[in-house]
Amino acid sequence: MTWDKTMPANPVVAVAGATGAVGREFLRVLHDVDFPASEVRALASARSAGKKVPFDGCGLVPAGELTVQEMTPESFEGVDIALFSAGSGVSEAMREAVVAAGAVMIDNSSAFRMDEDVPLVVPEVNPGDVAWHSGVIANPNCSTIQMVASLKPLHDLAPITRVVVSTYQAASGAGAPAMAELYDQTREFLDGTPDDELTVSAFQHRIAFNCIPHIDRFLEDDSTKEEWKMVAETKKIMGDDGIQVAATCVRVPVLRCHGESINVEFADEVTVEAARAALEAAPGITVMDDPAANVYPMPGILAGTDGAFVGRLRKDPTVPHGLAFWNVADQIRKGAALNAVQIAQLLLP
Repeated sequence: MTWDKTMPANPVVAVAGATGAVGREFLRVLHDVDFPASEVRALASARSAGKKVPFDGCGLVPAGELTVQEMTPESFEGVDIALFSAGSGVSEAMREAVVAAGAVMIDNSSAFRMDEDVPLVVPEVNPGDVAWHSGVIANPNCSTIQMVASLKPLHDLAPITRVVVSTYQAASGAGAPAMAELYDQTREFLDGTPDDELTVSAFQHRIAFNCIPHIDRFLEDDSTKEEWKMVAETKKIMGDDGIQVAATCVRVPVLRCHGESINVEFADEVTVEAARAALEAAPGITVMDDPAANVYPMPGILAGTDGAFVGRLRKDPTVPHGLAFWNVADQIRKGAALNAVQIAQLLLP
């Protein structure tokens, strides 16, 4: 089943989870791209109802404050696009109501990503997949988004056969409370608080001055679900089950930009020069690669930016046709809110 309703030129947009880190970023991105909305509704749980959230305006919606409404099945009446970042359980509970109201759910959770009837979309990679949605489009995992955005122009040069990726994932990937914990815990640590007295709740261990090779739950093969997501989602987005992906996902004490060390093996030769030219020409990719001048992407300086940044591009001599590079993107922007709004832009007439 595909969607057969016509999207209006000035759609009504609902932001589900508007008080969270990604929800607030949805509102900023809607303004930044001047999305042509006729109305923007801020939705959240009952405990947030009545709160005011700032909004700089977009389309036909003036700047000011939005009053948060409690999200119920009735909240989506008259809505055309529902941007969701409220957790898998909420997305699953609200899916029927959103679709029944004639809206398209663009969901940032992992609830529907691998469903056969749900497109998993990165607009720079597989924009055409939005054509076969049946009311729900999934936003991929943040670490997958920035990786496939940089893999696509390379895959177009020669088929990719294998990817080995190690991630350096920011606290923002675990939400606003995790970002606050990084701040608070760092302060506690510097004040001399013993390790066993530090406040640890958002992560399995202390995140301040530490790296944690554990994101999401462990699976039977001793990989984590975060690593599995990168494997399975890459195949679906790229439309190629033959791409083999080996991932190790690590949480690092960075606020909101993920870094990734990526090694790619191709079926045929791809020169560094050809790869650089393809990446420089690719939408959503910025090449920052001048080692002699110490120029390369770094999470600390790229917070708040759009797209993915690539550097340290070089030959991988350990395989017949290999390249290695470093990739950085803002997890809340391209890794979540921006990608979802770009999907919404694809739906416009």
